[in-house]
Amino acid sequence: MPAAKSTRRPVITAEQGPRTTPPAAPAELSATGALWTRLVALHSRVDALVERALHRGFGIGLSEFLALSACAGAPDGEMRMQDLTDAVNLNQSSVSRMVTRLERTGLTERRNCEHDRRGVYTGITEHGMDVFRRAVPVYESVLAEALDLSAADPELAGLVEHLGALRT
Repeated sequence: MPAAKSTRRPVITAEQGPRTTPPAAPAELSATGALWTRLVALHSRVDALVERALHRGFGIGLSEFLALSACAGAPDGEMRMQDLTDAVNLNQSSVSRMVTRLERTGLTERRNCEHDRRGVYTGITEHGMDVFRRAVPVYESVLAEALDLSAADPELAGLVEHLGALRT
C-alpha cells in the first residue's frame, strides 16, 4: 500500500532548517478550534527559537528568563514561589526544579519571609540582574525575528498581523 502524501508544506528558515507548517484544520473543528490550533503552532515555533537563542547565549531557557524577568520587576526583586508559579505558567514542582537550577548558577537565591516563616521567596541576585539585562535585547530581537519568519507562513500570517495590531 503506498504511503499517504503529507499535506504539510515545508518552511525553511536560516535559523532552524526545514520545518513544516501546521496542517489545515479538519472540517470537524470549529473556527475557534482551528484558530487555537494555529495559535499553538505559532507559540511553539516562537518559543523554540527564543529558547534556543537564550540557551546558546546565556545558558538559560525561556522559563528561566521569564522567572528572572518576573523577579526583576517585583518589589525588592523577589517573589513568593506560588506567585512565580503563576508568572511563568508552570506547575509548582517544575518551578521548584527551575528555581533550584537558577540558584545553582547564582542567578537567584531563596529568601525566607520575615513575617511568615512558612513563606519562601525567590530573589534575583546581582549576577541574575546582569544576565537578565544582557538577555533582554537577545530575547526581543529573536522574538521579533521569529514573528517575522512566522508572518511569511500563510497559515500563521493572520495571527502575527493581529498580534502586531495589539501592540499599538
